Order: sequence, then structure tokens, then C-alpha cells
Amino acid sequence: MEKRTALNRGSFDDSPSPPLAEKSALPYGRDNPEAHADFSHIDPKKVLRKMDLRLIPMLALLYLLSFLDRGNIGNARIEGLVDDLKMTGPQYNWCLTIFFFTYCVFEVPSNLLLKKFRPSIWLPSIMVSWGLVMTLMGLVQNYHGLLIARLFLGVTEAGLYPGVAYYITMWYCRDEAQFRQALFFSAASVAGAFSGLLAFAIAKMDGVGNLAGWRWIFILEGILTVLVAIVAFFTIYDFPETAAFLSEEEREWVVYRLKYQGSKGSGRLVAESDSFKWKYVKDAFTDWQIYLSLWMYWGIVCPLYGTSLFLPTIINELGYTSSTAQLLTVPIYVTAAALAVTVAWFSDRHSGRVGRAPFIFIPMCMIFIGFLIAITSSGRGLPGLVYAGVFIAVCGIYPAFPGNVTWLSNNLAGSYKRSAGMAIQIGAGNLGGAMASNFYRTSDRPKYTLGHALELAFCGVGLMAVLALRFNYARINKKREREEGSNHLTELEMSDLGDRAPTFRYVL
Repeated sequence: MEKRTALNRGSFDDSPSPPLAEKSALPYGRDNPEAHADFSHIDPKKVLRKMDLRLIPMLALLYLLSFLDRGNIGNARIEGLVDDLKMTGPQYNWCLTIFFFTYCVFEVPSNLLLKKFRPSIWLPSIMVSWGLVMTLMGLVQNYHGLLIARLFLGVTEAGLYPGVAYYITMWYCRDEAQFRQALFFSAASVAGAFSGLLAFAIAKMDGVGNLAGWRWIFILEGILTVLVAIVAFFTIYDFPETAAFLSEEEREWVVYRLKYQGSKGSGRLVAESDSFKWKYVKDAFTDWQIYLSLWMYWGIVCPLYGTSLFLPTIINELGYTSSTAQLLTVPIYVTAAALAVTVAWFSDRHSGRVGRAPFIFIPMCMIFIGFLIAITSSGRGLPGLVYAGVFIAVCGIYPAFPGNVTWLSNNLAGSYKRSAGMAIQIGAGNLGGAMASNFYRTSDRPKYTLGHALELAFCGVGLMAVLALRFNYARINKKREREEGSNHLTELEMSDLGDRAPTFRYVL
């Protein structure tokens, strides 16, 4: 196990440490000894394999439990939660919606604190918190109790996904990140499948301890989260600089690649800033690409949350029993997980040649086609066709989501700007979850025409956002290439500019 010590990466000092400042200020190819570093004897595949084996399994498990605990209310609903708590349809939707308000608000602060307190401390701590909230949710006695529990679940879970997505960018370069994002995000697909199987099994405990089956779903899954969090304190590594499983030269190689990746396409390498300044947070809040990427994010996340929260209910309303509905969600999520990893592998392999956009745009077209099939076949006595439409949509959602998060992270430079920018995208983007929580109203069953139509609309706008981002990134890259050599900025000034530096090249 590594010895975890707070190094420069966790510092909130407004000025970089002297060694980093000196290295960053030296021009590539002339006086900078770091630029001449020889890593030819390093085996990249071996190092990446070591990183994958030690980082990804635990991250995937954390996110699996996060998504499981967030979405298991959908499973609890068809096991009698609404009837037992004497809730109306709108009240149930409010319990879904309230989660996203606190979830969105706390994501940016959480990502900034991740480096301050170190991932090995911060991520397991918030995990213990939401595990306790989830366990206590199994004891609520009325609508107001469930509403408050969901409010606090949003607070405690807020830091997990943006934190893990940002954590991956601390270890992997731009052309390696989506495959790793997909590996841990596909845990959400497995969570969907596992949730159905687990809920089916736990619901059989109905009456044990005089508790309903849906209560045991919350209690047991919450306890499992706390137990895994305790293990995570000892198994999560902080930063490449302190990774005991890498040799000293391997650590230097990993850090070097990350530091200079943004300007690799230009004729002049510039080190990425790793110090904290409030200016970088402000830059993130005023960056055009983050707000345009939000529409892409909503085009994916609204269908994501709509299906994760309501898929068992939608299938149940097609005429299947609750237990069959739980089991019919399994093949959808398993297929989606496999597609997410496959598409991500191709995206990383070909991103330098064709960019990221095609690997987001095509899966989003699948989402659009899937909901189009669902809305046109609803209420026509064709439950199999509705199921097929939702199946196709989910198989587009899961490959598209890690792609859209990775694309923005690729195009944000400066460690803390990336931290804040990713949290803004994911935080504000998850307001789509608040909206999607109200798409499938009880009054619209069994057709759910309004819900499917709204998913279609958001997906359509998201597709246009993908095209707009691709066009603008290409336009800016061409402009910077034309003006190359005409700027007189120092290396330190360009490092401070981050992705706005003339040497930075956007991933298309």
C-alpha cells in the first residue's frame, strides 16, 4: 500500500511550488531538461495495465453502488413503496426530483476538495455518508421522511461521479481516458441489471422483521455501501506521484505525459498548470464550451435518468408482473455495458484521426431512434415493440455518456479548471435528472407518450450541440495553426492560459 502524503497536487496555495514553477517556465526544446527526458525504456502498455488493475475495479465498484443506491427507488416503487407510504404520483416524483437539487449544488465544491483532502480520504468518506442515509431510508414512515432522506442522499452522493471522472484525468492522457471512463461507467449498466436481480431477491424478504420487502432493498444496499467504503479507505490510490505500485521512473513518465498532453499537437510543449487559483474556477464558469456541452449532456442524461428511474415501471405497465419486469431490465443493461466499453475503445483508438464527436453522435442517434419506436408503438397492443425501442435507446445512452464527459475533460486545461469545469457540466447537467424525474407521470400510463416525447426533444437538441461543438473546436484549432509562431507569450503565461493558450489543440 502506498504511503499517502500530501504533495503539490493537493495544495491550495495560490502559487506553484518552486520546482514546478521553474520547470513550467522553461521553453520546450531549449533549456528545459524535462523536455529532453528519455522514457524510451518504459513499456507504456505494462504501466497502463498496472494502473488499470489497481484503479478501475474499485472505481467501478464505487460507481456501481452509487448508481444502485440512487436508482433503487424505482425498484422499491413496484414492490409497494408508494402504497405503504400513502403517497400520490406527484409526491413520488418530488422525491425523485429533490435529490438532484442538492446533488447539483454540491458537485463543484466537492471536486475542489477532492485534491485538498486526497481521493483516498474524500471518496470513501462521502461513500460512508450516503450508505448511512440509504440504510436509514428503509425506516421512513411517510412522504416527508422519504423526501428529506432523498434530499440528504443528493448531498452525500454529489461528489462521487464528478470526483471519479476527474480522478481518471489525473492518471490517464486524453487518448486513453474514455475507455477507462466507460469501464467504470459501465458499472452503472451492471448496477441497472444487478438492481433488478437484487431487488427481485430482496423483495422475497417481505415480512422479515415486520418490514416490507422494499424497506429491505434500501437497508441491505445501504449497509453494503458502508462496508465497501471501509475497504476503499485502504485500496484507493491518491496521485501518480505517490503510487507505490509504480517505479520512480514510471511515476515520472506518467506525470510527464499528463503535464504536456494539451500542447502535443503544436510545435511547442507547454506544461499544464497544477496550482490552485480562484481565477481557474472563474475561467471554468465563463467558458463557452461548458455551457454548449450542457445541451449535449442533457440530451443524454435525461434519457439516462428517465430509463433508470422508470424502466421497471414502464415494463410493468406493458402487462408484465413486477418480478418479470425486474428481470426484463437485466438484458438491456448488460448489452448497454458491453457497448459502452466497445465504443470507448474505438473512440480512444481513433480520436486523434476522427475525433470524439462521431462516437457520441452515433449513439445519440440510437437514443433518438429508440424513443421514436417507443412513442409510435405505445398503446397499439405491441408491448414487445415498446420494449425493443427502450432497449435500443438504453444501448445508445450508455456509450454516449462517458464519451460526452471525456470530450469536455479532453478540452479543459489546467488541473483545477478541469476539476471545476467537469463538476459544472456534471452538476448542472444533472438538473436533467430533476426534469426527467417528472417526465413519466402516473396520469400518463401506460403509454407514457409525454415522457417519450420529452426524451426525444432533449436528444434532438443534444445532437445539434454535438455538431456545434465539433464545428467550433475545428474553427479555433485552424485559427491557432494559422497564427502559430506569432505570439510572444512566455511558457508560464501560456501555462496560465490553459486551454485558451495558442499552443493548446482541442480534441475534435
